[in-house]
Amino acid sequence: MQDADGGPALFRLVRFWSRRWARGVAVGGAGETTLVQDVLTVNAVATCVADDREGATVGDVGRQLGIDQSGASRMVAGAVERGYVERRRASSDARRAVLGMTSAGRELIASSEQWQRGVFDELTFGWDAEDRERFAAYLQRLARQVGA
Repeated sequence: MQDADGGPALFRLVRFWSRRWARGVAVGGAGETTLVQDVLTVNAVATCVADDREGATVGDVGRQLGIDQSGASRMVAGAVERGYVERRRASSDARRAVLGMTSAGRELIASSEQWQRGVFDELTFGWDAEDRERFAAYLQRLARQVGA
């Protein structure tokens, strides 16, 4: 085995987590199951809103998630319906619809990040603190590198 043969391990982990997330995750209050697409959509909107103070567009969400316009439109519609994202007219151009965060969307981000930290803690339970910190730093570095 090569010294830095992390590729196959990375893909096994992605496959492992994608199967579990597809069923939804308990990130809301009172054990409420949240659809993964809502977490992804809300995070994409939050990222785009941070870049453009007026709001995100469906196209922005699609680019952020690497999906087509129709897929992004369905995901945004679901997040709007469940109260995580709001759709409004742009102040600069009334023909343009923009997306913004709701308080429920901000709460969803906070609870999903708390859930993610808990999963990391469970997966690395028993590791010494130095290994956990090093692994977390490498994951953060990789996420920054790929623009995630």
